Amino acid sequence: MHSTPTRSQADMARRHRKVALVCAGVAVGMVGMSYAAVPLYRMFCQVTGFGGTTQVAAAPSQTVLDQTITMRFDANVSKKLAWKFVPLERKIELRIGENRIANYRATNTSDRVLTGTATFNVSPESAGIHFNKIECFCFTEQTLQPGESVEMPVSFYVDTEIVNDPNAAHFTQLTLSYTFYPAEAANDASAQVDTPAGKANDRAGVHGGSPG
Repeated sequence: MHSTPTRSQADMARRHRKVALVCAGVAVGMVGMSYAAVPLYRMFCQVTGFGGTTQVAAAPSQTVLDQTITMRFDANVSKKLAWKFVPLERKIELRIGENRIANYRATNTSDRVLTGTATFNVSPESAGIHFNKIECFCFTEQTLQPGESVEMPVSFYVDTEIVNDPNAAHFTQLTLSYTFYPAEAANDASAQVDTPAGKANDRAGVHGGSPG
């Protein structure tokens, strides 16, 4: 003989179902937030220059100052990508607001077709918001045939507003740093906080290149 549930038992069952639904909703929300976190973080970095994230310019600079600044160029490659990647010039001096092109060279040293994607940042980090790229190989994936070597240009300028920024006006030298990863691993790499050259590269399995 089955007993009829009491009112208190029915109320308890309803509360348990309500708690279960709330927990399920929280779990779904947390999954959604985790997927949204990376693009929202990237957007935040692009707007604020946080972590040395550079800006993308829609057009070349129209104003050039007499004041100059030195740009250094750094290149790194993940150990999981069999490429040699180097800047063709280690540093140049340019006027603030001047449109310039810097070239890197990438070589596929393997016997397989390999595709890579570059992450990038500028140091000191507070100057990132003033570094503007017009065209860059880092905007798209790069595929190299076995033994193929290509030059990769980046067109850029340092925005004149840097001289009015109390956190960046005193800088006389900036470093533009790129790191190439295998294309399938690039999302994981770019989801991490970008760091200036030499920081955390050992942990990421990254090695640098030199002109050659």
